[in-house]
Amino acid sequence: MSTKKTNYSFIGIAFIILLFGIIFVPKIVDRIKGDDVTRIESRSKNISTNSEGYISDLMFLEINGESKKVPQFSFTDQDGKTITNIDYEGKVYLVEFFFTTCPTICPRMNRNLVQIQNTFSGLEDFGVASFTINPDNDTQEVLKAYAEKYGITNPNWHLMTGDKNVVFELANVGFNIYAGENSNVEGGFEHSGNFALIDKNGFIRSRKDNFGNPKIFYKGIISEEEKEDEDGQTEEISMLKEDIAKLLKED
Repeated sequence: MSTKKTNYSFIGIAFIILLFGIIFVPKIVDRIKGDDVTRIESRSKNISTNSEGYISDLMFLEINGESKKVPQFSFTDQDGKTITNIDYEGKVYLVEFFFTTCPTICPRMNRNLVQIQNTFSGLEDFGVASFTINPDNDTQEVLKAYAEKYGITNPNWHLMTGDKNVVFELANVGFNIYAGENSNVEGGFEHSGNFALIDKNGFIRSRKDNFGNPKIFYKGIISEEEKEDEDGQTEEISMLKEDIAKLLKED
């Protein structure tokens, strides 16, 4: 009698296992085919640079499969202080290359930067790094006067001067933002009018373009009020403000 009960128990267990397989295994297979598991794994990979807390949808600039970080630098700012890349750690900041006697795009770029500065006024984790490409003229005193003229008040906005060759190397190689001397152009120097956006961990960040690739840089010449220039290119200052706000939320 006990043997029969045992057999009935085995039969019941086998039936339950069979029923589970019929009902649930196809659902698990469908979930894998639908990439639900893959999506979860991808999320964990996307936050590998910051495994804790919030991370925005802004892309990292990758070169040779590695996210590009700001290179090391050390210059003197408008207050005579030595400023390095370490001083910007834990801050979201913008990078520009300019010179104080620039007769064309620099005044427009810096007016836009001042507007951005005022938008994020009072935030200790926002700053700007401005590197002059004409250090022979742009001494500490000249940069100090320039800062006062444009209303630069953010204590994390450093206008920096140093060795010209080091500045050009930083621009062209470190940030891939063109800067150089050209005696045939007005002012004697030419440079990009773009801004680079850096996150709190020193990575260059940007949003996607229409093809899903990082935009890399943001147009710094056209103001929000202008909306577009004579060539029909639209302003990106409003876009930049949105993306700064995103990075400020990251840990």
